[in-house]
Amino acid sequence: MRYIKNILLSIREEEKKLDLNSQNVIESTRKVVSFLLSKLERLRDYIMENGFEQPNQEIEFFKKIKPEIQGKLIFYNKVFKIESSCPSGMWDVHKKYFSDELQKIENIYRENTCNCPFYRYYRSGRIDRDEELFIRGQINIDNGLNSHIFESDHRFSTYFDYKVARIIGDELFYDYLIFRINSGLFDMTKAENIQQLVWTESKNALIELIYAIHTNGSILNGNVSIRKITAIMQSIFNIELGDIHHAFHRMKMRAGSRTAYLDQLKKSLEEHMDRDFE
Repeated sequence: MRYIKNILLSIREEEKKLDLNSQNVIESTRKVVSFLLSKLERLRDYIMENGFEQPNQEIEFFKKIKPEIQGKLIFYNKVFKIESSCPSGMWDVHKKYFSDELQKIENIYRENTCNCPFYRYYRSGRIDRDEELFIRGQINIDNGLNSHIFESDHRFSTYFDYKVARIIGDELFYDYLIFRINSGLFDMTKAENIQQLVWTESKNALIELIYAIHTNGSILNGNVSIRKITAIMQSIFNIELGDIHHAFHRMKMRAGSRTAYLDQLKKSLEEHMDRDFE
């Protein structure tokens, strides 16, 4: 699987070059969409030629690896389309434009996504049906599938890998819209000042902090969504956290302390207080 890991590494390196804050976001996202398409095509050729040695490898690929890439492809393509269609005008015009798009996503989530059994299965971190959902050739038409499944390449899709990709892509796009709506709070001509702030702990550490801030109601007495807090943190620290809900679920399964970073913060603060007291 080294070939697959190298492709993932090349994608992450390419993303480091991408600056969604810049004035060149349209051209940048167009290029990254083309780049991701080429990587997916290479992965398809590799899988067709080599297959998988074990079922768990196939499950990991179609549940995590391919959806991560395809989800980013969906996300960057949406950013390209919405930015290239953005009307000219003052900031209030832009804000309404992005707010209307955000409202569409929220409506779709309320009316369809959150009531979908598969969404609940994926969000809960379950694995009991993975062999049915993420191994090729297991499609059951009695479940009432969307018609696009009949147009997909069944040698490189399980149908549900695309549904995971849509979840990832839509959530990244949701966060991006929140950032664009709130970008009036920042001076975008000085984006380089924001980029100088680099988060040097792990991504899981920042996710712990975000959840702590949200659950404690530390911002606006809790009247702010975790998505908005995440989008702001990602913007400030120039970092992509990906699927924070899935990461948080994995934290709940940790051996030992489930709040390792928060424990570390408490310990560091107490040690600092002790030194000051001395």
